[in-house]
Amino acid sequence: MIQKNDWILAGGIFLAAVLLFAGMLLLRRPGSEIEISIDGERLGVYSLDEEQIIDAGEGNRVEIADGQARMLWADCPDQFCARQTAISRVGETIVCLPNRVTVRVLQGETPEYDAVAR
Repeated sequence: MIQKNDWILAGGIFLAAVLLFAGMLLLRRPGSEIEISIDGERLGVYSLDEEQIIDAGEGNRVEIADGQARMLWADCPDQFCARQTAISRVGETIVCLPNRVTVRVLQGETPEYDAVAR
């Protein structure tokens, strides 16, 4: 039988999970670039501000539009990568395992100075 302390513990764990998830959502920063890698080797870094279509090897095509990147086309049988939602936040990733293609959002260049004081 579930006792009062069990409910308090379960509620505390649930509250901590909700707060952690909300914090992760609120602290995500928009990215400025994507990096495309094939089999661990960098194919290139592309700006999310410039709309374009990039061929990632022979089996994948990545589209950048409206500040987001998505897998436009893939020749792999499962099509998981092509069905993923578009990415635009730092740390988000699209992976095509059969073709070993990775698309990941980067923050972009880090400024030399983080603040200016007068």
